[in-house]
Amino acid sequence: MISFESDYIEGAHPLILEALAKTNMESLSGYGSDKYTERAKEKIAAACGLPQAQVFFLTGGTQTNQIVIDTMLAQYEGVLSAQTGHVSVHEAGAIEYTGRKVLTIPAHNGKMDANELDSFIKDFYADGNHEHMVFPGLCYISHPTEYGTLYSKEELAQISEVCHKHKIPLFMDGARLGYGLASRHTDVALQDVARLCDVFYIGGTKVGALCGEAVVFTKKNMPAHFDHLVKKHGALLAKGRLLGVQFDTLFTDDLYFKISRNAIDRAEELKSAFSEKGYKFFIDSPTNQQFVILENSKMQELQKSVKFSFWEKYDENHTVVRFATSWATTSEKISELRSVL
Repeated sequence: MISFESDYIEGAHPLILEALAKTNMESLSGYGSDKYTERAKEKIAAACGLPQAQVFFLTGGTQTNQIVIDTMLAQYEGVLSAQTGHVSVHEAGAIEYTGRKVLTIPAHNGKMDANELDSFIKDFYADGNHEHMVFPGLCYISHPTEYGTLYSKEELAQISEVCHKHKIPLFMDGARLGYGLASRHTDVALQDVARLCDVFYIGGTKVGALCGEAVVFTKKNMPAHFDHLVKKHGALLAKGRLLGVQFDTLFTDDLYFKISRNAIDRAEELKSAFSEKGYKFFIDSPTNQQFVILENSKMQELQKSVKFSFWEKYDENHTVVRFATSWATTSEKISELRSVL
């Protein structure tokens, strides 16, 4: 069985396993106060071009989204998201579980439009009953989006400008950020993300780590007593070294960026394999997630040999499915898929 089910189905990059084994018997302080975590923070801040950046490590994407959103909002505020945004669709109501409402605006191939964001906020304050409503307090975007699409630098700048005009922070979900930055069709670099966002995270779980996300507060705006708030959410890892060692490794010799490029190269091979056989794509994704329209009987036949993810129904006879490559996908695996097709 060949699997393209997701980009976190493999374990971790060998260099991470090697680093964890090498440091395993060292006696280190807990809760992220060890030397490897501090070194990882310094490397990430340098890569962002922000020596003053505040970096904090958490274990997973949903946990990170929930904690950042909950701690940065006032009691009367909610979070703005595209209708297809991960926090709105695929996080089991984790944001609402904290008492924060997700306020949705239209999505365009997974992306939010700056003008529509601006109109939403203006319309809210123009409503004479807005004191009885949930205030927009933070803007959430993901890059890449749920559909593998990317914001251009100009689009990001426009959204950032709207957020700052209305004095709400811009938060980027970067669970797959490495794959977005490595795309052949992007003009956005890590330093652009750091400059335009108030907070974002660099995903490790989907990009070579066993687990872990690096949250970056770009304007000295980490919520007060953030360690305390993280612990209150049950998310403060006693053995914080596990995250520090991994990100210290990922940000040594550009490993994070090198392995991200592998996923993009393999995704391009995967696109060619489907195109050669006449398959149609639901959306033209420039990243590691590829969405293919399959006739239902053909989908059932393919499932006997290949694992992939259901995405959405296309029509009565067709289904949109997702194939995902990762840092660990090989060309040999793509060749196997081509043979099956």
